[in-house]
Amino acid sequence: MGVVILDGTTVRSFIEDEIEFNKTVDSRFNSLDLNSDGVLSRSELRNAFESFRLLESHFGISVVTPPQELTQLYDSIFEGFDEDHSGTVDLEEFRSEIKKIMLAIADGLGESPIQMVIEDDDQSFLKKAADLEASKIAQAM
Repeated sequence: MGVVILDGTTVRSFIEDEIEFNKTVDSRFNSLDLNSDGVLSRSELRNAFESFRLLESHFGISVVTPPQELTQLYDSIFEGFDEDHSGTVDLEEFRSEIKKIMLAIADGLGESPIQMVIEDDDQSFLKKAADLEASKIAQAM
């Protein structure tokens, strides 16, 4: 387990490094594309968001969300990703939406640094942003 410190500038720097950002997003996309058909289905994207376990607790207290509410939530998320309304999410759509999400996080953080405790094997986009920033600092020394 480790601690990283990041702010909006760190996140923006990661997004602006198009090669590293695309490599990271593409890798995540490929891991979510369970049947390797080059697109994410509604169920593949839902499985991904369910694995994040965002809705299981609220400040440490277990929360039960009715199944129909979950379906509506995941359908809404899917519609946001499926920009061309084709019924699937391709790599470009996935990249575009992840970029929007990361920019929103960067805007929310602004210049105020935060500390994040992360698992050593964590592959989150924020950890990747912090790792990229750390490597740039190390190279400058």
